[in-house]
Amino acid sequence: MKKIVIIGSGGEGKSTFARQLGKKLNINVFHLDSLLWKPNWEIVPKVEQIKIQSELVKKEEWIIDGNYGGTMDLRINAADTIIFLDIPRLVCIYRALKRFIQYKNITRPDMREGCEEKFDLQFFKWIWSYPKTKKPLILNRLQRVSDGKDVVILKSSKEVKRFLEES
Repeated sequence: MKKIVIIGSGGEGKSTFARQLGKKLNINVFHLDSLLWKPNWEIVPKVEQIKIQSELVKKEEWIIDGNYGGTMDLRINAADTIIFLDIPRLVCIYRALKRFIQYKNITRPDMREGCEEKFDLQFFKWIWSYPKTKKPLILNRLQRVSDGKDVVILKSSKEVKRFLEES
């Protein structure tokens, strides 16, 4: 495990897990949320997103967390390990609300400066619909992953903890 992609819904704990895994494996972590947004929640143009990620995946070791479906194949193709966090959506909603309260009116550590934490109806709907809209697409992508890559699906906080302990 030297080139690791972590994907999953909002509130899954991708960034926290990435930090913990990075510390354990001594691998640099790159949070796409901090790289692909400009202040005030302005998304970086897709051409620039591709350029940023193309440079990251050239590195010898990395952990990249975040979804960004339009560029996901770039990361998956370069990775040796893909970890899909598939935590129940009620847990994700709870965690996203907790994070919103914790970081209300400030920028969380894994986010671009100037992007204050928010939890609006659109984000709620995205998390809620993720199991039916995004998850099947991701599982389909993961089934098509070429040989030589490890695909790990973690379905609970216990599985995440166990994975970290065994890594």
